[in-house]
Amino acid sequence: MDFQRQTNKRLYEEHVATLQLLARVERVFSGRAGAYPPAAGDAEWPPFARALVSAIEVEVARHFEFEERDLFPRLDEAGDGDLAALLQEEHATIRTVAEPLADLLRQTLDAGLAPQQWQTLKTLALEFSERLGSHAQKEDGALLPVLEQLLDEDTDRELFGAYAAG
Repeated sequence: MDFQRQTNKRLYEEHVATLQLLARVERVFSGRAGAYPPAAGDAEWPPFARALVSAIEVEVARHFEFEERDLFPRLDEAGDGDLAALLQEEHATIRTVAEPLADLLRQTLDAGLAPQQWQTLKTLALEFSERLGSHAQKEDGALLPVLEQLLDEDTDRELFGAYAAG
């Protein structure tokens, strides 16, 4: 997508990176690959689990907080409060899946998981992937085009600077 506003470009780039990570989540937890926990000594699991925890704790949290604090009130003021409310509701739903997912991922890194915990982790990871992927696509198709029209250059520069520094 071709956005003119720096804020939109940044959010879109983050959505692209998120969708790439979620594609990896789908590969790790779907089909035969996801049927069993990673074998002891699996060199690929720890970096993947750490990347997913980081995405949840840093990127998703930071991205959501920025939108809720700095963008959704502007949408509401401009008459697009329904969109802001829907996206905020989705944030809350995603958080309810993300928090226990991050906890289980950290546990796998510290002490491993029992087989039944793996099933819970797998279910949470796939739900997180589905919900966050759908949400990112919704923001690309609805939120970012609205912001493209709503933000003027000065506001965009201010928001982008605050988000980049944040």
